[in-house]
Amino acid sequence: MKYIRPISIIIALLLLIILIFIAMGKTQQMIVVYEGNTRQEPVIMTPGKFQGSECGMIIHDLSYASQVIAPDGKTWFFDDHGCMAAWLNHKPFEKDAVIWVPDLDSGKWIDGRKAWYSRTDDTPMSYGFGAYSEQKDGFVDFYEMQQLMLKGETLANPSVRKQLLEK
Repeated sequence: MKYIRPISIIIALLLLIILIFIAMGKTQQMIVVYEGNTRQEPVIMTPGKFQGSECGMIIHDLSYASQVIAPDGKTWFFDDHGCMAAWLNHKPFEKDAVIWVPDLDSGKWIDGRKAWYSRTDDTPMSYGFGAYSEQKDGFVDFYEMQQLMLKGETLANPSVRKQLLEK
């Protein structure tokens, strides 16, 4: 009789643990890497279902999202073009990767290497790089955007922010 209560408590705890694991198994996991994209086309994204491969943030705003596709079809997702540019640097497939970014004017996915990047947009990670299909004053190409990101010359840097926003 004196063992019934401790055994009941142990059984109740085990059942609780099992229920927690079952509930966790039913929750939808975030997509960080998508495999099998051999056509190297933009993956249809849904806000809140994808996670940035560089910073781990959940991608809620697709306006500044990026996709990088390796030659083998693996696709990585980013919430900010700056995260994508930093992550891509020195990857073995950096030169061969296909990059997709949404054009802020049309909302259509465009080639990230051919896009023009503003430096003063309000982006998720505060780097400031918004992508556009047409060049405008003050915009930079992909390679310059990547170099600015790697040097820390972004809106996230207070001195650069002040300089860019005073223009």
